[in-house]
Amino acid sequence: MTPDATPTVDFQLNWEPNGFQAPYFLARDRGFYDDEGLDVRFVEGHGSPFAAEQAAQGRAEFALAGASAVLSVQSRGLDPLAVAAVTGKTPAAIYTLRDEFGEALTEPAQLADRTVAPSATKTRILTAQLLADAGIAEAVDLLGVDDHTHHRVQHKLLDGRVDAAVGVVTNGYELEREHDRTADELPIGDHLGVYGMMLVTSPEFARTEPETVRSFLRATARGWAAATTDPDAAIDVLVERNATLERNRPVERRKFETAATDLQFTDRTRAEGWGVHEGERWRTLGRTLAETDLLEGEIDPDAVWTNEFIDADDEVIGNYAERVAESETEPRT
Repeated sequence: MTPDATPTVDFQLNWEPNGFQAPYFLARDRGFYDDEGLDVRFVEGHGSPFAAEQAAQGRAEFALAGASAVLSVQSRGLDPLAVAAVTGKTPAAIYTLRDEFGEALTEPAQLADRTVAPSATKTRILTAQLLADAGIAEAVDLLGVDDHTHHRVQHKLLDGRVDAAVGVVTNGYELEREHDRTADELPIGDHLGVYGMMLVTSPEFARTEPETVRSFLRATARGWAAATTDPDAAIDVLVERNATLERNRPVERRKFETAATDLQFTDRTRAEGWGVHEGERWRTLGRTLAETDLLEGEIDPDAVWTNEFIDADDEVIGNYAERVAESETEPRT
């Protein structure tokens, strides 16, 4: 890139557009990337591992990927670099239907003597750790992962073949809306201190284009702040990008608001600003994933992240928690 050129960068998403991604689309729509002198091309994704791999191999300058996928890609001998911790908590959640479960699910201990069906290897690993931490691992029938499990797991829950399912936050809400049955969700991130979504690049790109990385993060932080204070606008932009989401607008808004209010913040984020990493959350995740099928080799959780490119002096990043504290986000119902 030459100093006079407008940098064009590819942003590899982890999946097709959805509510969790609303801040990025709003940032682009409001010109926050343009203001930083960036031309950002969004690329729809095929899962977090694919996104993290694209960034690690330099096929995309930036990627949105889960922290566990970043470590998984590292275990395959690649070198992804997480430059901002977007959500401080994993989005994984255990959800139930109250008429089958018999009570509102609020604590892990309630899963003792129950059957739980996970939707993916990653969520099963996190659930196993949650149950072990609660001292009830031996008392819970945690099923293995089947092919095409997202819908199979939901069908098992709807049919009463299992007591609880594991997916991501809002899965219970989606079932509740679709089937008019009260659902409850137990966010794993409220009990297990591990990260959720990351903004990822490669060490080579970060080394050669540090100002581009800083610019991208500043613009993205503005997108998150703007979306949090005006979620309707964020979802409007998302629906403009993918009209099929109009039918599920309340679900997409719920996804974003859950990420913005329940998943985004840790004590470190509140104290030091948007995107700041905390080494212990990475190490906890590394220990949780150790010796699992998700990893193919050795990992070093301390080598996959950096706070070097987070502009703490930026008015949005440095004061992020205070800036969004008075947000206009309405309570979720």
